[in-house]
Amino acid sequence: MKIGFLGTGHIANTMARTIAKMPDVVAYAAASRDLGRAEAFALEHGFQKHYGSYEELATDAEVDLVYIATPHSHHFDNAMMCIEHGRAVLCEKAFTANARQARHLLGYAKERQILVTEAIWTRYMPLSAKINEVLDSGIIGAPLFLTANLGYLISHNKRITDPALAGGALLDVGVYPINFASMAFGDKLEKVTAEVVMFDTGVDAMNNITMRFAGGRTAFLYSTAVSQTDREGVIYGDRGHLVIDNINNPERIHVISLERKEVACFEAPEQISGYEYQIRSAAKALRENCIECPEMPHSETIRIMEIMDEIRASWGMRFPFE
Repeated sequence: MKIGFLGTGHIANTMARTIAKMPDVVAYAAASRDLGRAEAFALEHGFQKHYGSYEELATDAEVDLVYIATPHSHHFDNAMMCIEHGRAVLCEKAFTANARQARHLLGYAKERQILVTEAIWTRYMPLSAKINEVLDSGIIGAPLFLTANLGYLISHNKRITDPALAGGALLDVGVYPINFASMAFGDKLEKVTAEVVMFDTGVDAMNNITMRFAGGRTAFLYSTAVSQTDREGVIYGDRGHLVIDNINNPERIHVISLERKEVACFEAPEQISGYEYQIRSAAKALRENCIECPEMPHSETIRIMEIMDEIRASWGMRFPFE
């Protein structure tokens, strides 16, 4: 599979180092709006071609899959352009700036029968699937509530604080606890409320989110762009609880009994970076002529965007281009 990178920032570097260790993926082309930057990126990571515009990459018929790693504000336009030219798309999270964009984009992809999937890496990881397997086993009884947090010191990055780039902690890191809760408790969300602390620029610096699901199951989530957190997730049942080390790249699942003793522990398999799983899923979908990946179906991408829209609306937080 020949992959093209649209965007050459930090996350693209991590992905490039990952695919370099995947024998069935070809680092084919890299594009930036700065030709010199595209060339430097291509040389560093062994890409065959480089382009000084995104359009050139989108029109290259040799590209099997375009990995979009631009700011959230640009995802919609970038992905629409790729679909228009028949390129399959793996688009970084948050998938778009809002649900309206997501519905439009995915509707167009369906119309054109082009694969598009969201690069929310935790959805594709083996240990994420294992969490649900452990929950389904009944070892902690009925899951009743969970907590999850994610925070990094990233407020120095312009894309985090700039409303024009669809910045804020919610779309950048809050999307992970929301997905964590949704993977564990499903899609029957009854109510969501959220508290926020804003940057002076008008986007969120940190937030507390409460999600109530069917059956009274409740999730308490925290995300921040101004401090580093322990990234821990805990799912509590009536017969014990699970502790997940690092909800952003699950490392271990600890099963804790009512006696507060660890009765089982599941380790993540050895990995390159964790990014490889979404690439493998997209490659499989391409081989099978699918337009979505089962780990993150289009309906879930739209639903998560709708949740974040509702949260932002409760804060009165709108991006200037909305």
